[in-house]
Amino acid sequence: MRGLDKTDREIVRMLIDDGRRSYSDIAEQVDLSAPAVSDRVDRLQELGVIRRFTVDIDRDMLREGTAALVTVRAAPGQGSRVRDALTDADRVEHLFLTADETVVCTVVAEDVRAFLADRLPTDAVSDYDVQLLADSVWTPRFGQAELAPDCAECGNRVGSDGERERLGGELVHFCCSSCRDAYVERYERLSEGV
Repeated sequence: MRGLDKTDREIVRMLIDDGRRSYSDIAEQVDLSAPAVSDRVDRLQELGVIRRFTVDIDRDMLREGTAALVTVRAAPGQGSRVRDALTDADRVEHLFLTADETVVCTVVAEDVRAFLADRLPTDAVSDYDVQLLADSVWTPRFGQAELAPDCAECGNRVGSDGERERLGGELVHFCCSSCRDAYVERYERLSEGV
């Protein structure tokens, strides 16, 4: 499996700066053709390195409510449940679940506490804190990151000698051919039973 090269990294950096940048503009910067850039972006999306293109909204330009940083400490074993209760909410941005089952997110609402009271399962929450935001900056960085997905079979990191297989329309990564074979065999057996 081919990893990320210098050109891939530069393309990602340019798209982080401006997700609407044209492929021909990127091509000029990285000394490729626009179709070659398009192919690389498609590959990066297929690998899962680029998940989506999004818009950064300036909340100061909108009248929609108060922006707050919310920290919710979940009851033991309830972090995923709290995360799920807030994930699809229209008013929630930048949601994180920490290893100690704390959910941290940005909420924009007229009455943040009322919003949380409506959304949070009370039996899953130990307590929460709401702080008004004066400002926020979202600056994703790419650095010198290497491609390192987890093997779908054993959980090990997949290196440059790893393999991948498209199953059910989804690209699945494996560290070796024996993991791929075991996973594909089980997948096919389960698919036949459905």
